Amino acid sequence: MMNRLRDATSPYLLQHADNPVHWFPWGDEAFEEARRRDVPILLSVGYSACHWCHVMAHESFEDEETARLMNELFVSVKVDREERPDVDAVYMEATQAMTGQGGWPMTVFITPGGEPFYCGTYFPRPHFQQLLRAVAQAWRDKRDDVIAQGQKVVSALAGPAALGGEGAPEPQVLDVAVRDLARSFDDANGGFGAAPKFPPSMVLEFLLRHAARGGDGPAMAEGTLDAMARGGMYDQLGGGFARYSVDERWVVPHFEKMLYDNALLARVYAHWWRLTGGPLARRVALETCDWMVRDLRTPEGGFASALDADSENAEGRLEEGAYYVWTPGELTEVLGEDDGAYAARLFGVTGTGTFEHGTSVLQLRADPDDGERYTRIRAALLDARSRRVPPGRDDKVVAAWNGLAIAALAECGAYFGRPDLVAAAEEAVRLLRETHWRDGRLLRTSRAGGAGTNAGVLEDYADLAEGLIALHGVTGEAGHARFAGELLDVVLERFADRRGGFYDTADDAERLWKRPQDPTDNATPSGRFAAAGALLSYAALTGSARHREAALAALGPVTPLAQRHSRFAGWGLAVAEAALAGPLEIAIAGPADDPRTRELHRAALLSPLPAVVAVGSGVPLLDGRTPVDGRPAAYVCRDFTCRLPVTEVGALQEQIRDSARG
Repeated sequence: MMNRLRDATSPYLLQHADNPVHWFPWGDEAFEEARRRDVPILLSVGYSACHWCHVMAHESFEDEETARLMNELFVSVKVDREERPDVDAVYMEATQAMTGQGGWPMTVFITPGGEPFYCGTYFPRPHFQQLLRAVAQAWRDKRDDVIAQGQKVVSALAGPAALGGEGAPEPQVLDVAVRDLARSFDDANGGFGAAPKFPPSMVLEFLLRHAARGGDGPAMAEGTLDAMARGGMYDQLGGGFARYSVDERWVVPHFEKMLYDNALLARVYAHWWRLTGGPLARRVALETCDWMVRDLRTPEGGFASALDADSENAEGRLEEGAYYVWTPGELTEVLGEDDGAYAARLFGVTGTGTFEHGTSVLQLRADPDDGERYTRIRAALLDARSRRVPPGRDDKVVAAWNGLAIAALAECGAYFGRPDLVAAAEEAVRLLRETHWRDGRLLRTSRAGGAGTNAGVLEDYADLAEGLIALHGVTGEAGHARFAGELLDVVLERFADRRGGFYDTADDAERLWKRPQDPTDNATPSGRFAAAGALLSYAALTGSARHREAALAALGPVTPLAQRHSRFAGWGLAVAEAALAGPLEIAIAGPADDPRTRELHRAALLSPLPAVVAVGSGVPLLDGRTPVDGRPAAYVCRDFTCRLPVTEVGALQEQIRDSARG
């Protein structure tokens, strides 16, 4: 029997195509083989940028003896969680229920019928070999008990989730959420909870929107945004954020860099700048966008998923963080004695190191006192680093994460006068439309211009619709709004739950032992809350009561989550803020080539309150909107009721401020 991963489109699966393990991809063939051989399935789930996934691969899946045991005793199935988030979700729920924790690599033993009966994550090779033998023996000698265990897990978890709540939360619920966040806020270092610390992008978006309405909490957002940008989790040379910090001070990252994190964070930093005008916010938003375009953009115009944590060190061995860390001696070698010493002080590079083997992760705890010298040194170090062996890139294009990137690039391009960023967003839309959109349905992934076979899940439709609406607001291109409407029609028709809200998979998707439906955020906005946000914006753009009602119904779980688990409902809380604000509907009427039209348009885009902006023609929000006395005009509406049109930027800004005051 051969390894069946050689024809995969996932770079993660292709990394395992030469293993001595007889891997199957997820699919009917694997389950049929398990039934034919009467053996369990060993399901291994991971992703390309996962450090411990690589460790387990080197220790076990490349080891002949371990592979022999896997091949003799099991049918082994390898899944890229980024391609199949539905498979990942249901088996991760089982793993967490059975072990009290989860993570990747995820290792699950399941019956040929698909029921999980033993779960875990990373296992060192000796332990893993012992486990393989023990599970196989239990399957032989205690088959009935094993099957009963799997059925018990499925029975306990397969029922519909009790999500609670009805409709959008009341304003006081949002105040409660801020107080709940304050209980876990780290006043000294920013962020929430203890180490490891992940970037709380969705929570920060909520706090900024809440602050724009005059609510409490801006200090938590600003403290966290400042600390993350100045620590080692932010790439001080190349821009962009690592996946998370292993310590509470944001010093040492887990070095993989994900598209979704950076898309979300670029947008949050841009919104921080929009609220405060701070130079740090502007710099980080732009550098993060530039990093996405420079390091993740594919030849086809989309954006790759991630860069690995590991890369080759000077001795040619794979080592976590090798591409990013420095010693004082390396700084001196590149910069000379004086600049090397200055850079060491500026970036916190010490003789003992802040990472492993005496190396340091670059930090920038204070703004440089000599901007010209800093710019020169940074450019020299970035050039020197570019000659190191770079981390591997997972170059599959994921629809949802590209949707997040489209929103960030469009807004940053508009805010900061960077039409090249808007053009990059347009190119990504073109790829998704031409490659991922087939027969009125969305495919989740593509690679090298070839579409994958996995159906889009809720977050793919919702995040892409969100990006399209943001891009429409910037460009006025009506086709983007129409495409968003097509995507959201599929959401309403195929993903809806009759109780209100949505499932994470379509009604005609592959049937697993549970249809996943998780309202809580993870590293990205939950599909349910992402759909609510896109539906709410589309309703404001089109006047569709159907879309607005669906959006508000999907926000039901926000109210119970806000009481004690607000960290996991950030996007739902942010959408609830948008619903409370209206969102504002701002229509700009005037010739596109008139500078006064462009000035009003820019002022509308810079509204600190959640707003949907329409300019040009072709969407209902613009129907009947005309210039006033020959001058371009702005119409500010809320809940389908409009104020008198204004022709001056100052008057538009005052109407927006009045809306914030209620």
